[in-house]
Order: sequence, then C-alpha cells, then structure tokens
Amino acid sequence: MGEVEIRELRYFLCVAEELHFGRAAERLGMAQPPLSRAIRQLETRLGVRLFDRDRRGTQLTDAGRTLAIEARKVIEAVSAAQLRTQRAANAGGSLVLATKAGASHELLQQLLDATAADPGVPSLRVRLCEVGEQSGLLRDGQADVALMHRPVDDLAGFETVDLVSEDQVVILPRSHAFARRESVTLAELQSAPGPPLARWPRPNGSYLDGPGPRVRTQSQIAQLVALGKALLVIPASSRAWQWSEHAAVPVTDAARITTVIAWPAASETAAIAAVVRVALSLHTPMGTRAHRQG
Repeated sequence: MGEVEIRELRYFLCVAEELHFGRAAERLGMAQPPLSRAIRQLETRLGVRLFDRDRRGTQLTDAGRTLAIEARKVIEAVSAAQLRTQRAANAGGSLVLATKAGASHELLQQLLDATAADPGVPSLRVRLCEVGEQSGLLRDGQADVALMHRPVDDLAGFETVDLVSEDQVVILPRSHAFARRESVTLAELQSAPGPPLARWPRPNGSYLDGPGPRVRTQSQIAQLVALGKALLVIPASSRAWQWSEHAAVPVTDAARITTVIAWPAASETAAIAAVVRVALSLHTPMGTRAHRQG
C-alpha cells in the first residue's frame, strides 16, 4: 500500500478546508487535475473514501473528518520539528521558554539565574506571551519548554512536572470597599456592587458567560482595574505587575493554582531534561515524576 506522504496530507488538508478542488488547487499553486489524482492516490493508499463529491459539492466523509484531525497534528509536528532543528543549529544550544507576561515572576527569575550558573544546562531565551498562548508556541515549535498553570492552561499532550502550588488573590481598585479586607470569597466578589470580574479566554478560546469585560492581555486588565471597571482573580505570585492604584486581597475559596514546567510529549531532549532538573531543584514539588496530560 505504501506510506502516506507529507505532501499528500498537505494537499488533503487544503481540499478539506476549501471543500472545493478548484479553490484548493489555486491556493496550492497547481492545476486541478494533478490535485485530484493526488487525492485519489491517497484514498487508494488508505483504502477509504475521504470525500463525497456530487452536484451539491464536496463534503468530507467520516473517514475524511478523522484524517483532517490527525493530519493537522502531523503537519504541526513536522513544522515544529523543523523549527526546533534549525534553532538547535543556529542558537548555540539555547532553548526558548514561553511564559505569560507577569506570571510566576520570582520563579522565572530563579530559573534564569540557576540555568545561567550551571555550565551543564543550556541557556534560556524567554518568550513572553499573553494568556493561553504557551500551548500554541510549544505545539508549533516556537518554544521548547513553558511555564504553565493548572487548571487554567491547556496542558493536553504535554509532559509536565509540578513546581509550586499557590492560592489566588483578587486585584481591585484601592478605592473598592473590599480593598482593606483581610480576605474575601468568590461569592462576595460576584454579588457585591461595583466592577465585575474580568473574563479570561478558556483553553478553547471561548469565554464564560457573565457581565465582566473580555480581556486577553495583562495591560488591558491592569488599566481596567485601575479605572474601576473590572476585578481580577489571579495567582498570588502574579502580583508582581500590580500597579499603585491596585490592592490585592486573598480569595479564600478560589482554586489553588499549580505552576508546571511543560514540554511536548514527543520532544524531550537531554537539554530539556537538564532544564527540568534545574527547575525541580528550585522548589519542593508535589510530585517529581513527569506525567502526560490528555
């Protein structure tokens, strides 16, 4: 039967996205007849029909929908492998670490200092990003490792090691009625008059329902809080970016947040293992054994 070629998967995904052979061929910069032959050859290799074609148009079969999901993973993995290989050759052995701007600041500084002091560990180049972006950077090869947070970040398909767990605080305007409280609950924050809780994107990109503003960046929420337009519940260590106009109060019933170091499950190298070893030496972890998510 022969193995499926990457080129065939790229052709298939283009047709699957366009659901039109003519448009797909134009997008690929090729004529339609060779594209149609390539898809027929792929169907022959797999022994399944990938598309239903009739007068109403082109639609994916059940097998085609399954292949579309799996093919995207393959293409992403190939692209990521290419980026990591090129970076290994051109970056002097350094690794890219992705982390949310403003999050886990103390841990990040400790990790950078410790790796710089250990000649057996590659240097780290920090890639600061916004909420939820680390998973994409790991999957497409733009980052090698990442500091991420359970349960709020998308850890599916990554190996992770737990580093530290912490409580959460609410960041609110200094003029807020709760600003001088020793602690508050989520119910109090949700029912109190005044600014609502801001809403961050979930791993799938959607937002929970609610009156609070949708935010994606630390700078957005920092200014909204300072203006008295929103409140924010975050890990206590993220107070590093707190403005003078802000106050922070512990939230007693908010879920604890665990900072983890994560990397693609199939991409562990000696360099990544060395960085993980150093990260583990900085804190007493809840479990020193790496585990795969999802």
